[in-house]
Amino acid sequence: MPDTQKVTDRPSAAPPAANSVDRFFKISSRGSTFGREIRGGFATFFTMAYILVLNPIILGSAKDKFGHQLDAVQLTTATALVAAVMTIIMGVGGNLPLALAAGLGLNAVVAFQIAPLMSWDDAMGLIVLEGLLICVLVVTGLREAVMHAIPQPLKQAISVGIGLFIAFIGFVDAGFVTRIPDVAHTTVPVQLGGTGALAGWPILVFCLGVLLTIGLLARKVKGAILISIVTMTIVAIIINSTADIKSWGLTTPKVPDDVVASPDFGLLGHFSLFGAFGETSAITVVLLVFTLILSDFFDTMGTVVGISAEAGLLDEEGKVPNLGRVLLIDGAAAVAGGAASASSSTSYIESAAGVGEGARTGFANLVTGGLFALALFLTPLLTIVPLQAAAPALVAVGFLMMTQVKHIDWDKYEIAIPAFLTIAVMPFTYSITNGIGAGFLAYVLIKTVLGKAKDVHWLLWGASALFLVYFAIDPVEQLFGVK
Repeated sequence: MPDTQKVTDRPSAAPPAANSVDRFFKISSRGSTFGREIRGGFATFFTMAYILVLNPIILGSAKDKFGHQLDAVQLTTATALVAAVMTIIMGVGGNLPLALAAGLGLNAVVAFQIAPLMSWDDAMGLIVLEGLLICVLVVTGLREAVMHAIPQPLKQAISVGIGLFIAFIGFVDAGFVTRIPDVAHTTVPVQLGGTGALAGWPILVFCLGVLLTIGLLARKVKGAILISIVTMTIVAIIINSTADIKSWGLTTPKVPDDVVASPDFGLLGHFSLFGAFGETSAITVVLLVFTLILSDFFDTMGTVVGISAEAGLLDEEGKVPNLGRVLLIDGAAAVAGGAASASSSTSYIESAAGVGEGARTGFANLVTGGLFALALFLTPLLTIVPLQAAAPALVAVGFLMMTQVKHIDWDKYEIAIPAFLTIAVMPFTYSITNGIGAGFLAYVLIKTVLGKAKDVHWLLWGASALFLVYFAIDPVEQLFGVK
């Protein structure tokens, strides 16, 4: 976020708290207002509401070892329920504008890597086990200690990398950037639009949304991101009703026939904590849980630091407020996701959209969580926002997070190179975890080469060793005979 905006959003002398709710969430003391928190809560929800459609598609399209598939309606209910409950708990317990929902990437691992080896109950049991182990790491202080051991420039690089990553997600989700099919026999991995050129009404909605968003941001209009999402959704609905459009992607912007739909809680509680050990080898189970923990651990770390930095909530040492509680709630969300068969739930980087609207406290989570709760009954109405209308928010927030790059000393190679790799690897590999791992390994290596190994915190040595195993997981699996 630009310095001028930060000064506006965070006055040096905060006004006195208006009431007990204000005092509890520290709304005034953090330079926010109820209006900003509410707008931020709405913006975060509409930016991440796609998970209500995408998670059921990913999990529901896969079969377990016995050929069973999960019900799409039940998956939608479970996804919305866990997101609502854990987002509200994070708001009240962690007091950060950080929403939680089923983690993308993690759900794909569950669907396409774990489920084919065992039953769905066993696969979700591994998610519960992963969440419990993360909670243990939090209680022992290890997870928080790792975050505090990271040098401040690397934390800033993580934020910048996430900014580029979510902007890239926005471009891809909207279809502005697409992957070139392998049959094209080209070395260029992505292209403009679906054919090398922009075409179609959905792309036009996205482009107009980007222009509207950046125009409103440049004029410092309050509610810029939310105004853009709502406006372009209305435009999309009008276009969809008048033009012949083959597909909008996951969500079609049209007024639904039914506004209310009954939730189906049939998947809740369907998990087996240790059933996986009876379906496959113990070493396979250990490696699967290790992969889940590492991805969840560092994805969350990057997200928490990035969102807190963008909100201006890090202290002078770069520490996140209430970090212990925040990490414990995030671990509990993984447990809840597995217990509800919604896959592991985790902190969402799309929360940056709410921060971009001015959200600075957990009060915004009450709004976001409340909307997810409404989605249990109003899914047909609340899932009409197409990705093309929501994605411009990700592009705009990506810019805001990118501005932190100026705080990194690029003349100091021992931090500049790890920072660069952190920033570059995230969008290029479509993974926050990969970017953090690349940065950690480069930082440890360069410090060692320069004879400054003693300056590296022992926890960074340990984390880097784990990342070495993570990146070399294929030869490790071959070494232990895991298929």
